[in-house]
Amino acid sequence: MTDIACIVLAAGMGTRMCSRLPKVLHRAAGRSLVGHVVTAAKDLEATRIVVVVGDGAEAIEAEVKDYSPDADIVIQSPACGTGDAASKAIPALDGFDGTVLVLFGADPLMTRETLGHMTQAIANGCRLAVLGFDAADPTGYGRLLTNGPDHVSGIREHADASEDERAITLCNSGVMAFDSQLLRELLPKIGNDNAKGEYYLTDIVGLANDDGEKVALVTCPEYEIQGVNTRAELAVVEAEFQRRYRQKAMAEGATLTAPETVFLSADTVIGSDVVIEPNVVIGQGVSIGSGSVIRAFCHIENAKIGESVELGPYARIRPGTRLAQNVKVGNFVEVKNAHLEEGAKVNHLSYVGDARVGEKANVGAGTITCNYDGFFKHHTDIGAGAFIGSNSALVAPVNIGEGAYVGSGSVITRDVDAGALAIARGSQETREGWAVRYNQVQGARKQKSAADKKKD
Repeated sequence: MTDIACIVLAAGMGTRMCSRLPKVLHRAAGRSLVGHVVTAAKDLEATRIVVVVGDGAEAIEAEVKDYSPDADIVIQSPACGTGDAASKAIPALDGFDGTVLVLFGADPLMTRETLGHMTQAIANGCRLAVLGFDAADPTGYGRLLTNGPDHVSGIREHADASEDERAITLCNSGVMAFDSQLLRELLPKIGNDNAKGEYYLTDIVGLANDDGEKVALVTCPEYEIQGVNTRAELAVVEAEFQRRYRQKAMAEGATLTAPETVFLSADTVIGSDVVIEPNVVIGQGVSIGSGSVIRAFCHIENAKIGESVELGPYARIRPGTRLAQNVKVGNFVEVKNAHLEEGAKVNHLSYVGDARVGEKANVGAGTITCNYDGFFKHHTDIGAGAFIGSNSALVAPVNIGEGAYVGSGSVITRDVDAGALAIARGSQETREGWAVRYNQVQGARKQKSAADKKKD
């Protein structure tokens, strides 16, 4: 297999998205559209990645660099068609001799298998390969004209097609693979004698046929070439990613009791024998260790969940959280940027932020770590085996020693030594008979008020 380079066309703004955000930066399954495409190129072990962007595309460049720091970014200005965009990428491939794939930054569903078939066609001796698909409704798509089962003789745009040609359901995806030298030879020959005065990369198929080149046909399912031009199409892409990721998770040993209600991200890692109950949302940067149970209505992002953890229901796990083995985080608990060590428990109605909770420590219901003073975040440290009574407030920065107890309802503002008991609440006062007298007085007032209103 020769070296592979990928040209990613990402200059379109996507006006039909009705957004200030460039089309390729919209997200599906927790990852930008162009991020999905660049990741696919990386998975294919491409040695060169060139992304073609339009004016003012600094945000796209930054996004691309997150996934591939070595990628080259080139500017197409003004936008003059896909052929012109590919031409702008050629200088960045100086010295490259191998297979070049041309991909689209808003078409994120291409699989490694399909792209591998494209590059294999070039390795097998063809110098140009076109990716086609059988369309359920071919209206609007360019039709692939073939000469035999695996040779593309031309591409006919829908507007220019005859009635017989419009009956063809084999359509052009726009994705192509080239021998790099052929691409360099044919790009300068593409003209712009068309209604828009643009240079279309699809014209290269006719040029190759004119030169006697065999143009290979590779096909894929229609859903793989689903591009995003509207919010509705973005939703279609999201649904397909979720279908794939759910199937993968279950195939690798996770139980999703209501798969259609569980939302995963492109980088979600799920161990074996994990159980995920209905209506769980998992954002970017989450790993879940084997044997853990994620109960219904949990939300998790940028967190590491260890093995045999029990989470939820209705728990929110925010960025920077690490839950060690056998941790229990219960209903209506929020954890942010905190490390809960092995066997720790935060079971009910609590907030733990910017904290460490030691091994087998217990945080009672209604407890909060008061981590923010209006300007800065502060850390709370709870030692191993400590017991925090219900409805306590730990005002950070503060340390609770190993095995210490905090009495329920306390507001802790100073460190508590290991093994000590801290109680910080007002003293209870009991007044015998007060409630009886109070009820009598108030009851009499209410009766008098009602009588006065009746007289009026």
